[in-house]
Amino acid sequence: MPSFKVKVKWGKEMFPDVEVNTEEDPLLFKAQLFALTGVQPNRQKVMVKGMTLKDTEWGNLPLKDGVMVLLMGSKEEDVPSEPAVKPVFMEDMNESELATAMDLPAGLTNLGNTCYLNATVQCLKTVPELRDGLQSFEASVGGGSFVPSQSITVALRDLYAMMDRGASFSPLILLQVLRLAFPRFAEKGAGGVYMQQDANECWTELVRMLQQKLPSKPVEGSKYQPKSLIEQYFGGRFDVEYKCNEASEEEPTRSEEDFLQLSCFISQDVRYMLSGLRSKLQEHITKNSPTLGRDAVYTKTSKISRLPAYLTVQFVRFYYKERESVNAKILKDVKFPMEFDAVELCTPELQEKLTPMRDRFKQLEDRKVEEQLNLKDKKAGDSKVKTRKEPYWLENDLGSNNSGYYTLQAVLTHRGRSSSSGHYVGWVRQSDNTWLMCDDDKVTPVSAEDILKLSGGGDWHCAYVLLYGPRIMEIPEGMDLSSSTAEKVVEKMETENSSNTQ
Repeated sequence: MPSFKVKVKWGKEMFPDVEVNTEEDPLLFKAQLFALTGVQPNRQKVMVKGMTLKDTEWGNLPLKDGVMVLLMGSKEEDVPSEPAVKPVFMEDMNESELATAMDLPAGLTNLGNTCYLNATVQCLKTVPELRDGLQSFEASVGGGSFVPSQSITVALRDLYAMMDRGASFSPLILLQVLRLAFPRFAEKGAGGVYMQQDANECWTELVRMLQQKLPSKPVEGSKYQPKSLIEQYFGGRFDVEYKCNEASEEEPTRSEEDFLQLSCFISQDVRYMLSGLRSKLQEHITKNSPTLGRDAVYTKTSKISRLPAYLTVQFVRFYYKERESVNAKILKDVKFPMEFDAVELCTPELQEKLTPMRDRFKQLEDRKVEEQLNLKDKKAGDSKVKTRKEPYWLENDLGSNNSGYYTLQAVLTHRGRSSSSGHYVGWVRQSDNTWLMCDDDKVTPVSAEDILKLSGGGDWHCAYVLLYGPRIMEIPEGMDLSSSTAEKVVEKMETENSSNTQ
């Protein structure tokens, strides 16, 4: 019998009916103990009747139902910090240490078909406001009860902290609490091997758990008060109208819907992301008509009334094939932009709010063109001009987007023919034209041109989830955007003409 229910004693605390499965790796049991006590696996000493549990094998540990398991070890916050690390020369570094020295982020170990989790973690890590929110989250796990949202939030916080130290790292704790919270991620196939999972489902569940625990940043005087940081920075809102196609006399009904990601539906006619998004925002549905007293066809039209700072777009590439009982993949090539303008998808009221910042971007581009045409006034070898960053959110709505302009900052791709097989990879922007391919524990620099090749059309990596961040306006110090030189010339000519007419 490989599965037992044991009692775990840790100091003065007792945890009854803790399940142990000896068919799994002992590290998974230690991860489960971490979820209960907060003691990191590398600090745990687990003993049963004088015998110590190893990390790699169960050995002859005398396990049975009701046996007492003794856990020794302290939480990380109860242990003094380690001494400073001695300097290491580059010629003495291994591959992972060199990656750290070259400012490459840490990779994540594949624990057996866990690339879906690794890619998701790498993409979400590109959001600085999410990182700040996690660092400020002071709760810990333990206390005997398993709270999925808190355990996942703590595990992701600690994982990012470990990744910041460089080199590759194992996401074992996060994986274990994810499987405890959502058993479908612990499904096994033939031979007892953990099955591949859908990365977008993992993304959705992680974000939903964070939504329950990370509080929003307060904004004084704001009418919009989001409940969580996720809603504040990732959440958008639709204005929705339902119009009955079979009863013209029936008044349209209107409502609001919140969203955390947009869906890009892929049909035979869709070649670009924007057209796939449009097809979802106007669709036909069937629902009961109070005028006709029966089900009727309605046109559902959605327009965005709030744009979040970070816009998540899922390419709906998988559909269920009944004959093979698999989620088959649509390999069609669908182009996506590095810079995305979402204004066309917005309500007229929101478009009006976005206009001032859009005009400022236009003025900035015009001034840059003028400066390029006036290069003779600049000396060669001048140092880089300092800039100041303008807020990207609407007044009294922290976490929104005030221009409708977005910049692509992360792509999650899938290579294979179904969502339950193949391989997932995260691609994240490091600088303007440099990206990083995060393929589990291997992190490799790539170019922006490589990212544009991820649009699909074959068995190469296909974009599945895109993460767009706000386009940041950076104004060179001393530049005045009130009016450009060309505008001043026009104004002067208009004034002279007016004077001559009089």
